[in-house]
Amino acid sequence: MSVDTGSTTQRFEAALADLEVPVTSTDPSKFEHTLERIAGEPAIGTSLPFPSVSLPDWVDDEPTPPDLESATTGITAASIGIADYGSVVLPATPSGAEQVSLFPDLHVPVLCESDLVADMPTAIERLGPQLREGHSAIVATGPSATADMGSLVKGAHGPRDVHVLLLEEAGEDDE
Repeated sequence: MSVDTGSTTQRFEAALADLEVPVTSTDPSKFEHTLERIAGEPAIGTSLPFPSVSLPDWVDDEPTPPDLESATTGITAASIGIADYGSVVLPATPSGAEQVSLFPDLHVPVLCESDLVADMPTAIERLGPQLREGHSAIVATGPSATADMGSLVKGAHGPRDVHVLLLEEAGEDDE
């Protein structure tokens, strides 16, 4: 089944722009260079499940609690991007993706263009089998923010900033 990723990608990018969240698309061969321009050090991350990319050596993929506290950037995989909201789905992992996405001031979720879906019902349909098996995931939309105490405060319960890194994929018709 062919999916019109062009319009889904455009909707995803527009929703992120409304949230003041930058998105950078990159070819997998340029992933490390692109990530280097986005991330600040010290950076922590969780392993990426994509066959075309992996975390560079300068990203600590086995952070300790003190590493979590001192990191400026957290890099995690996102399994789904939801175009209507600019949300990313972050699967819970044994290596602690939740902490890596929440503790640093900048969170860089990485996802493949093919993992973009149009809306929440489609995301829930895709997640359903995993959730029924007992897995869990976080749906994150933009930086952490609260107005509980009056004015809007960013970073109160998570990252102050988010920068989505979208891995481009060659289409079947590209030659």
